[in-house]
Amino acid sequence: QVQLVESGGRLVQAGGSLRLSCAVFGRTFSSYAMGWFRQTPGKEREFVAAISRSGGTKYYSDSVKGRFTISRDNAKNTVYLQMNSLKPEDTAVYFCAAAGSGDIKGEYTYWGQGTQVTVSS
Repeated sequence: QVQLVESGGRLVQAGGSLRLSCAVFGRTFSSYAMGWFRQTPGKEREFVAAISRSGGTKYYSDSVKGRFTISRDNAKNTVYLQMNSLKPEDTAVYFCAAAGSGDIKGEYTYWGQGTQVTVSS
């Protein structure tokens, strides 16, 4: 059984920064590619960023490129999302997910419960 636990979401002013964390329990963390996704009420969940098992490959959505940075610490079984220059449109519930196949472009099969990020204008 794999468990993902996100933390770090809170209310922040536009232009501010936040770092989200996602701790993974239960299996070998380094075998998973990891991703961050977000969702707002009435909308589909959208991709934000992903990182390969080694951390050498990263992908970002166009909406966050240049502002957000995904990273991982395989020794701590944790993936991070550093969010800078936050905008009100970044307001969402943020989820981390693990790709069970290990492929950064594969299906994300394990999900956390989400953490709320609210950006005030």
